[in-house]
Amino acid sequence: MACVHDHSCEDHDCSTNWSLYKHIDLPKVSALNEAIQGSAKSVFRSWEQRLNSAGAFLESNDGDPELIVFIPFTSDVKIKGISIVGGADGTSPSKMRAFINREGIDFSDAQSMQAVQEWDLAENLQGALEYQTRYSKFQSVGNLTLHFPDNFGADTSQIHYIGLKGEATQLKRDFAVNIVYELMPNPSEHKTHAETGGGVSEV
Repeated sequence: MACVHDHSCEDHDCSTNWSLYKHIDLPKVSALNEAIQGSAKSVFRSWEQRLNSAGAFLESNDGDPELIVFIPFTSDVKIKGISIVGGADGTSPSKMRAFINREGIDFSDAQSMQAVQEWDLAENLQGALEYQTRYSKFQSVGNLTLHFPDNFGADTSQIHYIGLKGEATQLKRDFAVNIVYELMPNPSEHKTHAETGGGVSEV
């Protein structure tokens, strides 16, 4: 199921919804199997600039389309949706798998571990598709790892933009951890919520 951009951003402030890039700890962003070291940092920018890669994009090594992107945040965030703009001619990723608050995941880990959520991707060259998260599982996200195991048939995979829709908490991570240790848990505050979302929509 796809959610498509069916409204004008002049009437709806899309840039506010897709502002989590401001909370990414960009110097610590990394990728495995990237052809040009450090290129993963170039795919995070504002919603308005999602199609303006200016020639800078993340590409896998020749002959191996698999990519892993590690995205740490400066504060815990809640993620509602993810947008991926891939390359043309079969280089767009065809599948995406997400892991939360797990550092140092390599390809062996990614293949053996259960992802928090998986999506089948469409070729989204215009940035119009939003992949909705199971929102109840994407709370208190300190870091996000995205695994792209395959593409649409090309020798390499290309990602020109990764957009994250959601909100950041007001607490910095180290401060939030201290509060957790200082407060006694109250069971009444930990009721589970039914999972919602999980589809794809146009934004």
